[in-house]
Amino acid sequence: MQVRPDQLAGHLAKGLKRLYTVHGDEPLLAQEAADAVRAAARAAGYSERKVFTVSGAHFDWSGLLGSAQAMSLFADRQLIEIRIPGGKPGKEGSEALQRYCEALSDDVLTLVHLPRLDGTQLKSAWYTALDGAGVTLRVDPVERRDLPTWIARRLAAQGQTVADGDEGQRTLAFVADRVEGNLLAAHQELQKLGLLYPAGTLSYAEVEAAVLNVARYDVFKLGEAVLAGHVPRALRMLDGLRAEGEAAVLVHWTLAEDIRALKRVHDAMADGKPLPMALREQRVWGVKERLFERVLPALTGNDLALLVEAASICDGIVKGLKHPDWPTDAWDALRRLALMLMQRVMPLPRGASACGLRLVL
Repeated sequence: MQVRPDQLAGHLAKGLKRLYTVHGDEPLLAQEAADAVRAAARAAGYSERKVFTVSGAHFDWSGLLGSAQAMSLFADRQLIEIRIPGGKPGKEGSEALQRYCEALSDDVLTLVHLPRLDGTQLKSAWYTALDGAGVTLRVDPVERRDLPTWIARRLAAQGQTVADGDEGQRTLAFVADRVEGNLLAAHQELQKLGLLYPAGTLSYAEVEAAVLNVARYDVFKLGEAVLAGHVPRALRMLDGLRAEGEAAVLVHWTLAEDIRALKRVHDAMADGKPLPMALREQRVWGVKERLFERVLPALTGNDLALLVEAASICDGIVKGLKHPDWPTDAWDALRRLALMLMQRVMPLPRGASACGLRLVL
């Protein structure tokens, strides 16, 4: 049984299941989900808690199985937490987890902690056993487009809101820009607003004065912003990655790999392959798949040839070479490459000519 994090409170209010599995790569949401389960367990009389951390191949699974079936001397019910930081319990662990799920007791509530799982892990026998025996919660990072709504809900929970209309949207966007990719810091900044100001409506000036710039940018999210044609956000992410000390070589690889993938898919389509087949062959899926589907019809063979050449030139610059027509600084060159790609993927207004709307590089 799968439950979204925002459904967990309502689910717990109706009664507890015997097993909960929390998996994903968003620490704040995972922590909050686990805390909610623990609080509900304490309220229901699960007063003793045991924690087992699976680290390495020598974990004693028999000890876990025995502990779950042994009656507590000090409490009627116990909470057992199983933490698997690597997300791979191994063959012995897989068998042990399946046996564990088959022998769940009403006197034991189990909470399993896992990192983000890939497709193979989600289809494994041990995960299927966990999912079938209880409740699973997948905690994913909050995407940038959803962040203002997430912030508004958090403010509302502490009795605060932003102004109506454009000012409120600008306030939420301001906060989102400064906490993107760092929900733990976002949570702290919102708590700070709750301490600094009373319940009620927050003005843009109050929020601007209180919120720090604590955003953390993911180099792979940069590629999505570029393909989406979000110029201000992409440039802000480039500046953030540079300030965080990210390697220019990795940033270039991300942009160049997207350009090469676009070229390969375009060439496959020119040879008669359907777009879905070409995308699968190039291992393009998820958010990137939707972006490729949107931008490919607007790209010509000449566009892609120029972008491949630009990526090659930029590769040399980030490795210390110079080019007479390009900036000598690696990050300035990356900025130019990103702008070149964005100017070719941004949709044109109806009736406008492409040559008249190219970005000035």
